[in-house]
Amino acid sequence: MGRKKNTELDFRFCEIPAGSSALVLPEEPWEDAYGPHEESLHFHNLFELGCCRSGSGRLILGGEELPYEGAVLSAAPANCPHSSLRESGEAWEYVYFEPRELIREIFPDNPIHQELMFVTAANQPLLLRAEEHPELAGYLERLLWESWEKRRYSQELIRGLLKLCLLELIRIQEGRKSLDPGAERSHELQLHITPALRYIEEHCDRNLRVSDLARECGLSEPHFRRLFAQSMNMPPLEYLNLARVRLGCKLISTKEIPMDLLAAECGFSSTSAFTRNFKKFLGTTPYQWKLQRERRGFGDGAIGFPPHQD
Repeated sequence: MGRKKNTELDFRFCEIPAGSSALVLPEEPWEDAYGPHEESLHFHNLFELGCCRSGSGRLILGGEELPYEGAVLSAAPANCPHSSLRESGEAWEYVYFEPRELIREIFPDNPIHQELMFVTAANQPLLLRAEEHPELAGYLERLLWESWEKRRYSQELIRGLLKLCLLELIRIQEGRKSLDPGAERSHELQLHITPALRYIEEHCDRNLRVSDLARECGLSEPHFRRLFAQSMNMPPLEYLNLARVRLGCKLISTKEIPMDLLAAECGFSSTSAFTRNFKKFLGTTPYQWKLQRERRGFGDGAIGFPPHQD
């Protein structure tokens, strides 16, 4: 996933509401927050499934600009830069969720297979015609309906439908690997660094070194650095700081503690380092992000994106 030169890249933090399995974002809040056109690439901390029922536009996904028309589905794994350029008549709706926990439930008592399925599901971003994937389109449509209606057992049904969507995505990714040598190569690269990704997610609050991450993968440090950059489109220490900023967003949303203590809990050596990296990825300081989030009514977790700059 090559990053275009001088292309702005924003990190948007998603927060799943308490008691829910997914953050469902219909058209209206998304348009109010970000406007009808996305000029800059952005990425999220959660897996994104998108649904467009009609119209036309362009999707920047996986380093490519893909035109679309009619009913389409999109899948963007966490940390995958993407953007939508809407042109005529379409309305996108989005579902954000954490696939790892769901995969553990689908394949219990088999950690190795869980990891393989997680990497497969998130192997490559996808733009799919709904008519060519009626099962996935149907599951996603029912999921959106349940989120709107909020009937009895809706949350249980949504969790089940997310698992069905994941299994369909795994099938699609496995089919792509058999036809596309490039997709297979990308999958192999990410498998090599998966232990480091998992280690970062679990221990980003610690003082980690690249040599520690390379050791988790059984690789030499130079080889690890090269594979990591090829797979994640950023060096390992930048990804580590991104994970710490994501943790900072979560802590800001759930705790009332001084910024110096919060920075330490995220693994940063100082408040200035925390602020510098926070501003690098989100374009604002932690304190400003907290105030803007509260001002725009995100305190209840209903929509967890950071607000755009006025």
